[in-house]
Order: sequence, then structure tokens, then C-alpha cells
Amino acid sequence: MSYPFIRTTYGRRMGALALDWLACYAIVAAFSGGIGQMSPNSSLYVLALFFAEVWILTALQGATLGHRLFGMKVVRFEDGGAISARQAFIRTALLVLVVTAVTFDENGRGIHERLSGSVLTRS
Repeated sequence: MSYPFIRTTYGRRMGALALDWLACYAIVAAFSGGIGQMSPNSSLYVLALFFAEVWILTALQGATLGHRLFGMKVVRFEDGGAISARQAFIRTALLVLVVTAVTFDENGRGIHERLSGSVLTRS
């Protein structure tokens, strides 16, 4: 039996993801001296910062910057409680693979959410 939750739309998910990615891109660009000064390795720095941002904020607060602005939060699928740091790590590691994040089940959860035991809900 799973906790009853309010599903989020695909548009909200993608909007929050884009916002988080752009925020990390802007931070790396600022530390590089601007967009024109970014090195070819900057995309790896953006990915690393994105991973850290999503993992840490999800583990500590249950939501990233994008989730908060789009009115969403990450909870345990079984009972709606806060997820652990381990669950947040698994969810984030699979999220950056992209394929696991765009493949949904009948509950509207991506593979990254099923394997981590989490769900993204409206807050």
C-alpha cells in the first residue's frame, strides 16, 4: 500500500529540472569569468554542481530550488515521509542518467523514483 499523493505534471518536472540546471550553469559561468570564458570541461563542472545541488538539497530539505519554485517536494513513496540521504543519493545518481528520469510507470514515477523508493509530489 502506498501513501496517497498528488501527482506532478511532466511540465512542472521539466521546468524545475531546467531551472536547477540553469542555476548551476550560471554559477559555473560566473566562476569561469563569463559564458565566453568557459572551458570545454565546464560541462563536467556543471554536471558535478548539479549532482551536488540536487543530492544535498533533496536530502536536507526534500526539494531543490526548482522544486520549491514550482511547488513540489520529494517524499517516500510508502508513507509520505522525508527521504533519507541514501535515497536522495540513489535518486540523484539515476536522475543524471536522464533515461531513468523520463521513463514513467503507472503511478507517474520515473525509474529513478521507483528504485529509490521516492516520489515527487505537489507541496
